[in-house]
Amino acid sequence: MARGADRPDGGPGSAPAEELVGMMAEDGAAALLANSPDLAEQAAWRRLTARHGDRLAEIMAEHGWPTERTLGAEAARAAWLVAQHADRQLDVQRRAAALLGEAVARGEASARDLAFLRDRLAVNEGREQRYGTQIGAVADGRPVPWPCEDPERLDERRAEVGIEPFDEYTARFAPK
Repeated sequence: MARGADRPDGGPGSAPAEELVGMMAEDGAAALLANSPDLAEQAAWRRLTARHGDRLAEIMAEHGWPTERTLGAEAARAAWLVAQHADRQLDVQRRAAALLGEAVARGEASARDLAFLRDRLAVNEGREQRYGTQIGAVADGRPVPWPCEDPERLDERRAEVGIEPFDEYTARFAPK
């Protein structure tokens, strides 16, 4: 019997948890393809993230948002990463943000993760982001975020969800 096969209801070690963790590993191994100058490699990245997004949608339909309590910490992190990278599947990102928001409200998920996902979704929908987590470019050696709402209060909002100040966050992206 496969590991986790005795957990049809989900939970750490279940098939959905193992699938999510496997998707996170695949994502990590293929992430460099996202911005490859080789268009075939970019297409491979897009197919991978679409396949993962489709499967996350099925898992969410069956289990709700994968939380640490329901599927384990690693699977919960993997679900968030898959949702983040489902950039061409806005329905998946919207559903993930809604379910993750409910889990945050119950104290079962990270407000920080929700902020990153909501910002990613906002950028993908052409709206201003709230927390400045999505970097659009590097200009004069400094990371520039996609447009943000009320930029004067950006660090205040970031602190509310456990994200470091913008300058500290972007220092890691600056060329060395």
